[in-house]
Formats: sequence, structure tokens, C-alpha cells
Amino acid sequence: MLTSKQRAYLRSLASNLETIIQIGKNGINDNLTITVADALAAHELIKARVLETSPLSSREAAEELAASTGAEVAQVIGTRFVLYKKAKEPKIELPK
Repeated sequence: MLTSKQRAYLRSLASNLETIIQIGKNGINDNLTITVADALAAHELIKARVLETSPLSSREAAEELAASTGAEVAQVIGTRFVLYKKAKEPKIELPK
């Protein structure tokens, strides 16, 4: 569970990130979940976007992907959201 200070720190890091995942009309499927899990393993912090054609809201998509990948939702703003999952060898040092 992230504290508010840690979440704020992750939001500041995510502001410079490019969106690497897009969720469209097919919603969330097994392939997308695997892609998100791989991206989290490689980067720890990822930004995703929910397109207008998606059957899910950005909050629903963020929570569903976080639950299926073991990640934490760091931020949801509009159609974009940020997920964080600590790697085995962390690159991001979270504040206490």
C-alpha cells in the first residue's frame, strides 16, 4: 500500500513518462494483462490511456489491471492512469 507521500512522488516521476499502453474497444484481455505485467517488470512505473471506444472507465481499467498484475494505482486523471509495481531490483527509491 502506497502512502500519500509515495503516491505524490510517483506522480511527479510519471509526469515526464510517455503513454505506453492504450486500452481500446476490446477492453482488458489476457494479452493486454501480459503486456502490462511485462512493462511493469521492465519499468516499474507505466502510464496508460483509455480510449473513448473502451467499455471501461479509466478508474475501472486501472483497478482491474492493478489487481491482475499485483501493481498499485498511483494516479488516475481523465483518460490516463499510472501504475507502479516494485521490481525485484528496484530502480525507483520511494520516500518513507
